[in-house]
Amino acid sequence: MLGQGLRATILATAEETGGRHDLSDTRQPPGEMTPLHLHTRYEERFWVASGSLTAWAGDEQVELRSGDYYRIGLNVPHAVRSGPEGCHALHISTPAGFAELIARTGTPVQLATPETELDLELFMAVTTELGDVVLGPPGTLPAAYKA
Repeated sequence: MLGQGLRATILATAEETGGRHDLSDTRQPPGEMTPLHLHTRYEERFWVASGSLTAWAGDEQVELRSGDYYRIGLNVPHAVRSGPEGCHALHISTPAGFAELIARTGTPVQLATPETELDLELFMAVTTELGDVVLGPPGTLPAAYKA
């Protein structure tokens, strides 16, 4: 778990794919939104298994539903919010990157309690090390970001 929001199961790691990609099975509760951010070292791809999500990426805004796929390229400011029923999606980063962030900053579900919070200092240190850049808090959209 990353805080009380995102639950993720890592299905394929960088070590297993020679660094080419990683794959995570992710679940986001209803209305949960990521901070505005971008990735300098990997692209993101989402395939929605159930529920829905809205992605704001650069100048685009897309609604994704079950069966939909979307790619966010390198250095593209973006944010993602799950729909009213939440979102279950496969998340692929190419080359690998996101699964490492989960592994290093998440709390194993069996150790999480209702009071478990994201260690923001650790999260920011690891995200910076992996080439991710947080541009604004949840609710900030790419149109508000000026490079």
